[in-house]
This record gives sequence, C-alpha cells and structure tokens, in this order.
Amino acid sequence: MPNVQAISNVAHSAPATALKGATVAASRPGRPHVTIRGLSKRFGSTVIYDKFDLDIPRGELTCVFGPNGCGKSTLINMVAGLIAPDAGEVLFDGMLLSQIKFGYVFQNYREALFPWLRAYDNIAYPLKLMKVPRAKRRARVDALVARLGVKLDLSLYPYMMSGGQQQLVSILRALVVEPEILFLDEPFSALDYEMTLFMREQLQRLFMETGTTTVVVSHDLEEAVYLADRVLLLSRHPARVADFVRYDGARPRTDATLSEARFIATKAHCLEVFQRARSGE
Repeated sequence: MPNVQAISNVAHSAPATALKGATVAASRPGRPHVTIRGLSKRFGSTVIYDKFDLDIPRGELTCVFGPNGCGKSTLINMVAGLIAPDAGEVLFDGMLLSQIKFGYVFQNYREALFPWLRAYDNIAYPLKLMKVPRAKRRARVDALVARLGVKLDLSLYPYMMSGGQQQLVSILRALVVEPEILFLDEPFSALDYEMTLFMREQLQRLFMETGTTTVVVSHDLEEAVYLADRVLLLSRHPARVADFVRYDGARPRTDATLSEARFIATKAHCLEVFQRARSGE
C-alpha cells in the first residue's frame, strides 16, 4: 500500500511568493540547493547522525554510498521530511521543506503504486491531491510523457507492467509536480540486472532532460559513480562525510564510460575511501 501521507507531502506546492523567491535564488551561482546543519538522529541507543553538516549542490545528481547500516536512507528520509531528526536544520535555498515542491521515489515499486489505479492515474495522483482540475492534470501528464519521450501503455494497471515499467511510472509521478529536488531511495534494488540497466539509462535521460537536483541512495558503487556528478561517501555511524567525490564524465554515459580512465580512477578512489570508512579509519 503506497504511503499516502508521503505522497501528500510531496504533492504540496509552495506559496506563490515562496516559489518566486526560489526562482530568484536558483539563478545565483555557487549557492548550495540544500543546506544541512547539525543534523542528529538516534534509534534507541544507536547514534546514526551526530551534528551532521552537508551542502547538496543545485542542478546536479548526487549519489549517496556507504557501509551497510550507516544511515544512507535515513539521511534522505530526514531531508525529505519522512523521518523527523532529533536535532538540526534542513533548508532549501533558505526555505523550509513545506515551502517547496519535491519528489520521492521509494525502493519497492510493488508497494509504491495504487494497484486499483491505471498507470496514468497513478502519475496524476499528486496533482489530484493538489486539487488541480482534471483537464489541467491530463495536460500536465501528457506534456511530461511527451517531453520525456516515454513509450509506455499508461492505460495498464501496475500488475500488468514489468518491475522497471512500474518504477518508471513512480519516477514520472514524482516529476509531474515539477519538483525542485528529487529523492530516490535505492530505486533499482528490487529489479533484476537487465531491468536495472534499463532504468539507469532512463534515470540518466530524465536527469539530462529536466536538470532537477537529484539525490540517489545506491548500494552499488559502480552504479553510483556511473550516475553521479558527485558521490557522497559516508562512514559508519555516527555517519560523517568520508569524502564528496566529483566525477565530471561526459553525458550521456554509456557502456564505454565504464572503461574510461577517469571513471576507473574515480571508482578506485571511492572504493579506497569506502574500505577505510568501513573499517572505521
């Protein structure tokens, strides 16, 4: 069953004055899109984050990678407002989460969509929550699908679609609200290898087309480097930034990217940092 409250939170749009301010702020070069200061979170006696600071760049795709259980998903869930931090502050161009529009794609595509709605209506659902009139909802969905060149039969129900197709519908639903930032929590972890490759290409194409600030949690280092402009490497908890690695490989990235010297060197560096972080160095 989809998280209706989360979808509702994603669908809420900022007041016009706040959105106008966001547009102005977005035009200023050099300012981070997301500013995280003093973020703290514990589960029972386990401290996951303790006064954690981070700046997430605007208009880039950031992949989050680190040891198992270090708090990768917890981080984006706190930033996205799905988990309350114990302390700290998260601002988006100086604004609160409630003042912006964002999208969120969950790990499990089987539980992310409403099974009784056709794919088209699943995509349009956040707009319905925003009380967008039916005709405008249809226009927004049609425009998004046409712009991105998506070739899916959106009259199908989720159970009639492959896993990758369902996850693509989830991504389209997150994009239809025209988010300022898009979060994806291990979006390919439940897919087989062939479908994972397909979805990586789809995500890269969507990012190149929209330029939306995107944060992806990944459990695959090669995937993280392949997709990202920057790879955020976390240590074991309490998590700290082990490194924030820049990779400026040309897009679109292809199979040939994996054998390029710059890619190999970046992946090797990330692996070295990861191994140190895993051992607690």
